This record gives sequence, structure tokens and C-alpha cells, in this order.
Amino acid sequence: MKISIKSNKEIEKMRIAGRLAAEVLEIISPHVIPGVSTLELDKICYEHIVYKQNAIPANVGYKGYEKTICASLNQVICHGIPNSEKFLKDGDILNIDVTVIKDGWHGDTSKMFLVGKCAPHNERLVKVTQECLYKGIEVVRPGAFLGDIGFAIQKHAEKNYYSVVEDYCGHGIGMVYHEEPQVLHYGKSRTGIQLQEGMCFTIEPMINLGTKYSKILKDGWTVETKDGRNSAQWEHTIVVTNEGSEILTKRNNEFE
Repeated sequence: MKISIKSNKEIEKMRIAGRLAAEVLEIISPHVIPGVSTLELDKICYEHIVYKQNAIPANVGYKGYEKTICASLNQVICHGIPNSEKFLKDGDILNIDVTVIKDGWHGDTSKMFLVGKCAPHNERLVKVTQECLYKGIEVVRPGAFLGDIGFAIQKHAEKNYYSVVEDYCGHGIGMVYHEEPQVLHYGKSRTGIQLQEGMCFTIEPMINLGTKYSKILKDGWTVETKDGRNSAQWEHTIVVTNEGSEILTKRNNEFE
């Protein structure tokens, strides 16, 4: 397994791409309201990336995918395709996942949105899933193991009576959208490769209200929970630093 180690100069370029990806989630936020279609949200993100950021939406044309964002609603785990007939309703939970390419480098991030007034069980799922992401990030440092990340995420999810999707994972990232290593969101501590300063990868736990099992719809992209219960996901691109990690896709006011 060849894992690329990024130089300080390369990390600076990743920082720029990561900041732009975070900005897309910031600018789309006020538009995520009942009555809007997921295709409309996609169009706003596309125009911002192309015309304001002078950057490239990585998803467009990726393995035949045609849209800028993945818009995963309620029981959709990931890779939901924006659609002109899919309108947001009060009480929906929505994940928007976006990747921006700037000067050849990728920034990949996603965020959950609560649409209107949501049921407490959906609010809790979204909150705990974000906590799972942060628990995974917290253990990242040189000398830690990839398995430590999955262990921390799984422990927190299962403590809250949720399940972790095992069919999809985080990934290395840089000039290549998906590269080694694969970052599992479950597992045993002190297993897998040891982390080194300069490694860049995503952590993107998908946490289900019900069982961990998933199914792919006929469009070949959309992944739903097998039992039809809701799922949530949050994602950041991070780099291993000498002291721990840095979140390259951190949003303004995220920790306030």
C-alpha cells in the first residue's frame, strides 16, 4: 500500500482547496429550507464553485456522475443524486457532500442539515454522528493507528444505540480524489497502518438509526439503509501534523 506523504507546500494547497469546500457548505446553508429542490441546491453550489471560486467541482464527470453535490436525504446513506422533483420537507435531514478541486488539489467535506423543525430522534442522530466524526479526529496523531479512528467512532455510535455503516469508508486524498489508505469507521484499536505526519485523508462516518445494512438503488449511485430508517454523515479532510491533526475543511464558527 503506497500512501503519499504531503510536503508543507502541498499541504498549503490542500488547505486552500479544503477552505473552498467548507465555504460551499457555508453559502448553501441559508438555501436549505422546506420547498427547495435538491437540484436547485446543486445549481447554487455549482455556480459558486465555478464562477466565484474559479475552481472545479470534482464530482462532475467522476465515474459518470453528473452533479456537483451528493444530496442524501433521510434514509439515504450517501451518493444521493440531486433531482428537480425531490423537494425538501419540514422535518427532513439532509447531507450535502461536496469536493472542490483547486490547482489540482482536492478538498472533500460534508455536513448534515436539519430542514425546518425536526423530530428529536433525528436531531439526536445528527448530533451524535458529528460527535463520532470528532471522536475519530481526536485520536489522529503520528504513531496512532488507522484502527484507532474506527474504534473511537464505533464505540461512540454503539454507546448511543446506533450502528456504523461498514460498506463505505474514508479515504486518502490529494491530487487524487480517492487514494490509499482506506479509513474504516469501525474496528479495533492498535490495528492497521501507523499514521505519519503529512498523511491526508477523509474521515466520514455514516451512522444509522437502525441496522448497519445498506442497498444500492437502480440508478447505480444512491445508497439507502436496508431497513428504511434514517442515516446521518459528517465528513472532513484532515492532515496528520507533528502535534496531532489539522482539519483542512473546517467551517467558520464550527466550534463556537
